[in-house]
Amino acid sequence: MRQWMLKITAYADRLLGDLDGLDWPESIKEMQRNWIGRSEGAELEFAVVDLLGHEEGVKLSVYTTRPDTIFGATYLVVAPEHYLLSSIVSDGQQKEVEEYREVAARKSELERTDLQKEKTGVFSGSYAKNPATGEVIPIWVADYVLGSYGTGAIMSVPAHDSRDHEFALKYDIPIMRVVKPFDENYDEGEPFLGDGTVINSSSSLTGLDINGLSCKEAASKVIDWLDSTGQGKKMVNYKLRDWLFARQRYWGEPFPVIYLDETGETVPLPESELPLSLPELDDFSPTGTGEPPLAKAVSWVRTIDPVTGKPARRETSTMPQWAGSCWYYLRFMDPKNGTELVSKAKERYWGPVDIYIGGAEHSVLHLLYARFWHKVLYDIGVVSSKEPFQCLINQGLILGEMEYTACRDQEGRLISADSVSDPGEYRQEKIPVENVTKVGEFHVLKDNPSIRLTARAYKMSKSRGNVINPDDVVSEYGADSLRLYEMFMGPLRDSKTWSTGGIEGVHRFLSRTWRLIVGSPLPDGSYRDGTVVTNDEPTFEQLRALHRCIEKVTEEIQETRFNTGISAMMEFINAAYKWKKHPKSIMEEFVLLLSPYAPHMAEELWFRLGHSSSLAYENFPEAKSEYLKDSNIVLPVQINGKTRGTVLVDEASSEDDAFELASQDEKLSKYLIGKTIRKRIYVPGRILNVILDQQKVRT
Repeated sequence: MRQWMLKITAYADRLLGDLDGLDWPESIKEMQRNWIGRSEGAELEFAVVDLLGHEEGVKLSVYTTRPDTIFGATYLVVAPEHYLLSSIVSDGQQKEVEEYREVAARKSELERTDLQKEKTGVFSGSYAKNPATGEVIPIWVADYVLGSYGTGAIMSVPAHDSRDHEFALKYDIPIMRVVKPFDENYDEGEPFLGDGTVINSSSSLTGLDINGLSCKEAASKVIDWLDSTGQGKKMVNYKLRDWLFARQRYWGEPFPVIYLDETGETVPLPESELPLSLPELDDFSPTGTGEPPLAKAVSWVRTIDPVTGKPARRETSTMPQWAGSCWYYLRFMDPKNGTELVSKAKERYWGPVDIYIGGAEHSVLHLLYARFWHKVLYDIGVVSSKEPFQCLINQGLILGEMEYTACRDQEGRLISADSVSDPGEYRQEKIPVENVTKVGEFHVLKDNPSIRLTARAYKMSKSRGNVINPDDVVSEYGADSLRLYEMFMGPLRDSKTWSTGGIEGVHRFLSRTWRLIVGSPLPDGSYRDGTVVTNDEPTFEQLRALHRCIEKVTEEIQETRFNTGISAMMEFINAAYKWKKHPKSIMEEFVLLLSPYAPHMAEELWFRLGHSSSLAYENFPEAKSEYLKDSNIVLPVQINGKTRGTVLVDEASSEDDAFELASQDEKLSKYLIGKTIRKRIYVPGRILNVILDQQKVRT
């Protein structure tokens, strides 16, 4: 079946190298490195021979990352789907090999590699000649080798590879050690996988001698020898394969290409013909012929080349969902652009994405494919950055509410959890949360504290019946309470346990904030206005409390520690309830601070504070340093003995520093401009009195 492919392998090295500059979890970057699977080694040829060493005209290409161990290759393994297998298998082994191939074909690649506990295989009945030693070694067929990786065949060195060692022990194949560790300490019964000195690796027959070299030096010498003798070459290999980008189904983006009837030539549609839309179909079930469902839309499939007018037909395969999900973030930057994917100016302004929050399950599919897609767009000048997502955060899983269980013995009596060595031998019984209390670090039965319980939170699932419906929470507590509680449960990256009782705490916090600004409810459902928020000037202590809260919340937003940011706002509200007056300017700043966390309530509070436009257009509050220093004090300033204002100074400020601040103050400067100063009286931390020559001052 002819398929459309995207050549992602051409970008493998760039996808690897650019990972180093990303602020991503190291585990995710390592997953992508392993998925790409870059390895350096050699590709060499083993001639297929009979038992006497006579060549039979067939050669097997083998890829290895350890050419330094070539003298330890005591057998070859080919994948069951190898294209040369039928010409290798001896007549006497054909039936056994074919049966093995059928069994292997029913396994997935994951089952054949990662999940398969016991290695299986079958002898092909044929042999190969080791090019380094000239020795004849057997060729086996085994499904732990994949036809899609490398050449689909490997040279097996059981002394220095775990899989090969396990296979050799099972089928009684010789094991030849050719590397010894530098420190001489290793288990003779286990394969040695590390670096060391090469041993048992010379042959007068082939003229190759690598004894005494390090593994790296030996590998380089073997590759040079293979190249000079024409039996191999240096090779870089990847696990990554080109991306199959076609689907035989109705939905999905259609390919904007046509095939000319006369020549079968593939012709891209001109831009004037785009976008190409799917036809309306009443029946988009499988055709039964192997053709995609779109083949049923005959009038849509049959078309003409808009350039030449020649008859043609459309592609009936469609693109996968990746066609949209790989670049959707770019469209968010310029969603109404009808002439281009995204304007260059908007892409330069908004891109790349500063923070991407998503689960680790996307690490080697969506995230890798989006990076590849972005690099293609970079190469053709659509985007200005090489990477789409500069910072990646994996959010923690929210687990269901804590479940408590106890064990019963054969007589049906409850047993304390710490007295049970193997809970599987006892009947498990779930204990209702209302029957549970906590004593110290342990959960126990309320009516029998001597019975300790097992407490555990599970992933939410329908089968366990522990799924929380957000609609129910919103209906009872409001959307803002739900949002706030999810952030208050713990750090964004950590897994957290849901507790319906815990949401009541943040709901009370929002209720207290509402009452502080709007007032207490009246019997008719309205609120008492003008009794809470005032137009008074804020005191220094009020400003200090506000700006410390701003500083903390801003820092915690930047570090995605939303829970501690909420704690800081709770502390501010607790302090504010002790004030006799609540200046409007203070409350407005706090509402803006709260708005990212509880946007619905904050918007309503903003309106009730007298604003007619949305708070979304306001600047986020900024902490002012003068209110953050513990050593700052409010210094009264007198002019000719009469207090005219105050300035905020460090308690250790000099007289000159205090006078300079007073001169810059808008309220105080009007008393000083153009006046002759006779003297200054300064009591550090207490008062500044400026005596003017002119006795009359403007009031």
